Amino acid sequence: MSVAIAAVAGAFLAAGAVALIRLGTSAGLWTVLWYATGVVLSLPSLALGQVIARRRPQNPVGALLALVGLSIAVIPSVETYATAAYATDLPLPDLVGTLDQGSWMLLYVPVALLVLFFPEGRLPGPGWRWVAGGLGFVLLAFVALAGMTPEAYPPPFENSPHALGVLPDAAFPFVLVLPFLLLALLIASAGSMIGRFRRATRPGERAQLKWFALAGLWLPVSLLLCWTSYLLLGMPDLAMIGLFGLFITIPVGTTIALLRHDLYDVDKAIAATVTYSTVTTVLLGLYTAISFTGGLVAGGGSAVVAAGATAVCAAALSPVRSRVQRLVDRRLYPQRRAALDAIAALRQRIDTGDSQPEELQAVLRTALADRALLLAYKLPGEQQLVDAAGEPIADPEQATPIVLHGQEIGAVIRGGDATSRELTREIAAASALLVEVTRLRIGLSAALRDVASSRARLLAAGYSERRRLERDLHDGAQQRLVSLGLALRLAQRHLADGTVDVDGLLDQSVAELGTAVAELRAIAHGLRPSSLDDGLDVAVRTLAGSLRLPVTVEVSTGPIADDLATTAYYVVSEAVTNAMKHAEAGWIGLRLVREDATLSVQVRDDGRGGALLRPGSGLAGLADRVAAAGGALQVHSPSGRGTTIQAVLPCAS
Repeated sequence: MSVAIAAVAGAFLAAGAVALIRLGTSAGLWTVLWYATGVVLSLPSLALGQVIARRRPQNPVGALLALVGLSIAVIPSVETYATAAYATDLPLPDLVGTLDQGSWMLLYVPVALLVLFFPEGRLPGPGWRWVAGGLGFVLLAFVALAGMTPEAYPPPFENSPHALGVLPDAAFPFVLVLPFLLLALLIASAGSMIGRFRRATRPGERAQLKWFALAGLWLPVSLLLCWTSYLLLGMPDLAMIGLFGLFITIPVGTTIALLRHDLYDVDKAIAATVTYSTVTTVLLGLYTAISFTGGLVAGGGSAVVAAGATAVCAAALSPVRSRVQRLVDRRLYPQRRAALDAIAALRQRIDTGDSQPEELQAVLRTALADRALLLAYKLPGEQQLVDAAGEPIADPEQATPIVLHGQEIGAVIRGGDATSRELTREIAAASALLVEVTRLRIGLSAALRDVASSRARLLAAGYSERRRLERDLHDGAQQRLVSLGLALRLAQRHLADGTVDVDGLLDQSVAELGTAVAELRAIAHGLRPSSLDDGLDVAVRTLAGSLRLPVTVEVSTGPIADDLATTAYYVVSEAVTNAMKHAEAGWIGLRLVREDATLSVQVRDDGRGGALLRPGSGLAGLADRVAAAGGALQVHSPSGRGTTIQAVLPCAS
């Protein structure tokens, strides 16, 4: 059906083109522009009608949209043909001129039928058949009878005879009633959309109706342009812009509504259109009132009055727009206005010290009526999203990133479909500063907890090490030294009488002293590896050489402090031990490089990964040791892809 309608439209446009060709240079500029306008405005409806018909072959909306394009093509084509037929020898000039008198109704009836059948291709109910039939009857009757009124036709057909005859006087009132009947049917058609919207239960149906209504908003926009044109130019020329927009937005809006209604946020578009239309209406009314009042005092056409009216409208623009925006949002987009107002109110309470930024999640849940909505935060230096308590959130669905200065700082996670994606993005942008403050506070709290926990672990480790040293000294070197002292005292007492083998006793004491020295040295080596005596480079290479798997070593540290070398060595030793014992690694890479004022220690392996900085683990103790030296330890260990442990330690230049 849509193809046949497009073919008929093509035939009418071809007839108009032939008429222009026959007119040649005698065709006036208005005739050419009028025909070109019909061509341009009919193409979107004809083309998109074919698209809908192909994508939704069972839905007659595509054919009805093509019918809208046909109606736009018919009027200028018929008028151009009639003009040429009177000036040349084209056939049927009188009949075409007569039928053209009522053709303007073609602009309204196809659009009204489209409204009645949109979006599913069915009438809202059986009773609406009378409306659809009435539209067809009014159109046919008016096209046939409008040219039969006794008055002369308007230019350029003022000399054209009435090809269908003249109506009797008794029938003339019937012709006058037809436009009013059309108006009533148009209002009824618009009312059908309101009824459909209220009864809509199918997912997406309301969004489709909103898209169609958005296209229809160009009708009041065209009226506003007409009003503006009369005020500024004294003629309705600007109304043509509105008509252009109307016959372009109707096919575009219909197509989006049927095929991609979930692509954009239609509520926001409707709210913006209604807002600026209302603001324009208010300002035009204000300008008109001031101009009329000033004209009574200063006379019409006063430049002072015009300038004053313009200045008042300019001053009123911002407050009027802000007020209207809020009213429209509350009416058409209550969720958006509630959320933005809640964020603004929270900011004010934070400024006065009555609230905390962490309350943002609860505020948004209340404003959006979404109890499952969640705010996630990306802490500085971390990639994992966490909640307000610092607990990780694994692969959240329906997450909208929160970005500030090009950096992702968190996400808004919807609890369901109650909140649209577009609204979620707007909320994310509006709450970015509060989220930034909150995530920094969460990060600071976590860092303070880590510092306190690390300090407690270091104290506990220090006490444990002291007790171990006490036991080792008491059970080992201390006992030997006490025994050595007793033996020497015994030798002193019996040195003169010769009753004790002094030489043997002294030999035994020397041996005990050597053993005590060895034990003390062993204890000292427990505090600092003896392999560091020759430097960190040699110690790391010696450790690597003792391993039974391939190891690559890159060491470029230069002279560094002894305590820094000890910490770096323990990082390498602990990481290598983990790779050997737990990761089942087949290769290890060691890299120790001094860069400016830092020492970077990196240990990589190709093991099974999955290493975590769990409290009480060897890596946690290693992180504490690195933190005590003023550095930071990072562990990157994706499951099945090896482990990289990197410590960055500060070193004085």
